[in-house]
Amino acid sequence: MTRNDPIKHVFIWPALLIVLVISIFPLIYSLTTSFMSLRLVPPIPARFVGFGNYTELLQNPRFWNVAWTTTIIAFVAVTLQYVIGFSVALALNRRVPGEGLFRVSFLVPMLVAPVAVALIARQILNPTMGPLNELMTAFGFPNLPFLTQTRWAIGAIISVEVWQWTPFVILMLLAGLQTLPEDVYEAAALENASPWQQFWGITFPMMLPISVAVVFIRLIESYKIIDTVFVMTGGGPGISTETLTLFAYQEGFKKFNLGYTSALSFLFLIVITVIGLVYLAILKPYLEKHK
Repeated sequence: MTRNDPIKHVFIWPALLIVLVISIFPLIYSLTTSFMSLRLVPPIPARFVGFGNYTELLQNPRFWNVAWTTTIIAFVAVTLQYVIGFSVALALNRRVPGEGLFRVSFLVPMLVAPVAVALIARQILNPTMGPLNELMTAFGFPNLPFLTQTRWAIGAIISVEVWQWTPFVILMLLAGLQTLPEDVYEAAALENASPWQQFWGITFPMMLPISVAVVFIRLIESYKIIDTVFVMTGGGPGISTETLTLFAYQEGFKKFNLGYTSALSFLFLIVITVIGLVYLAILKPYLEKHK
């Protein structure tokens, strides 16, 4: 079959139409529902309220608190993932002893289900019976409220996110590092450039495009965090560690407020889109400069 053979449309279009129907119908239905007052329990007939759900959300202090908490978790976690991931990728790219074993070991956290990781973390960080606090007590330190105090709980969630998803950053950046041309480094060595100068003058600029892509992917994924928070803290203490997706889950699957939840989902989409556009707009001059 050649590239211009019309028979290809027989195979492509049915699959494309199925994917579009599966994707677009829920999107349109959810958008329509966001303009309705619709609750399943207790059952309330659908009633058009326009932007009422959106207005109520934007006036709800809980929404802004949840958005701020999600932003802190996402930005801090992704920053740490990138810094640690880049450092480890640089080390592995230097052909350290046992490099193959390290590569496999670093991939293990990423392959474990987030719920399982969160369950283990909750047991380890248990304020009273957790092995970490027991170890600290044995050395004379007091028990720390890892999951019962806001700052500690957010720190615990970020730590778990960093542990699980840094391997993804390592894998992507290591692949990028291995494609860099060797002759540039040989020329820099002839100019007596130090490793630090080579990193900032050659490696980092050449790795900028893939770095932007990796950070963008992880930022979007971090904003969707729910399973780790749900298992470790349930959004507590109070609602201090509640994220946007967990807030949507509480409204949709516990209160069955479908109209409100749909509006929340689209506001979440708008927040993610704005952050992505701002992020790419800020970095666009640097990307064009290092093309």
